[in-house]
Amino acid sequence: MRTKSLLAAAVVVVLSATGCYPAAGPLSDEDVAAITALGQAYRDAVLAGDAPAIAALHTEDAVEMPPNMVARQGRAAIQEAYGTGPLMTTFTITSKQTEGFGNLAYELGIWTASMEIEGMEEPYQDAGKYMVVCEKQADGTWLMKATMWNSDIPMPE
Repeated sequence: MRTKSLLAAAVVVVLSATGCYPAAGPLSDEDVAAITALGQAYRDAVLAGDAPAIAALHTEDAVEMPPNMVARQGRAAIQEAYGTGPLMTTFTITSKQTEGFGNLAYELGIWTASMEIEGMEEPYQDAGKYMVVCEKQADGTWLMKATMWNSDIPMPE
């Protein structure tokens, strides 16, 4: 419980410092469902290799922080990053916790993926965890504002 409260407070403090002041009140069941659906739309777009659809799920000033790479700042950079690289053949996202206040929320979860990599006979298998900060837009939709993820598989020695 203390970890959840500290994480929620940290999200609010960080985003408040950037000028995003959340409205008062906890998330509704509809908000939680919309955030979960956002994650599934992301999964579907990744599996389809649809970089414009992936980018459209992010705020214009979004940031992605992938493992072992520099951060991707802005919707255009995110779209460009998804236009290259191996195509995932399987990808699952499982939300474990969604909390928030007003127009800000965070989701914690786990993921699994497999992808075809040139030169490898079998698809590469990976699994890990993620955290995404979502922002409710003026029209009531939710978009991803900040995302980071990493693998549970140890780095090769």
